[in-house]
Amino acid sequence: MVTRNTRQKAAIREAFERSGRPLSTDEVLAIAQTQVDGLGIATVYRNIKALVDESWLMAVELPGEPPRYEIAGKDHHHHFRCDRCSRVFELHGCVPAIEALAAPGFTVRAHELVLYGICADCARQQEPAEFPV
Repeated sequence: MVTRNTRQKAAIREAFERSGRPLSTDEVLAIAQTQVDGLGIATVYRNIKALVDESWLMAVELPGEPPRYEIAGKDHHHHFRCDRCSRVFELHGCVPAIEALAAPGFTVRAHELVLYGICADCARQQEPAEFPV
């Protein structure tokens, strides 16, 4: 099924292209609303589903969280999730010989690695630690 290109769909595509990182549906809505007044969450969900069906987007699954989405067709990579702002970022590259972590006799088919911590933007906003005098 091929869906037609609308202003809404174009704004949603552009949100992913400009962000350069996986986005939640709420993030897509906030970014795309700057270009399309009155854009609603149902339209975002419908267009994301269409873009996944067209293989333009793919889901990024993090344990215990709703999926985020990123442009499909990228080289193998992993993700970093900020504990403060909940944004997810791409990490390019991979840990060498990660398959060696599997027990002897096991065959690794695939792997996913997610790092958790504080992103650079949130680290800059953090209050400096107070030291006793």
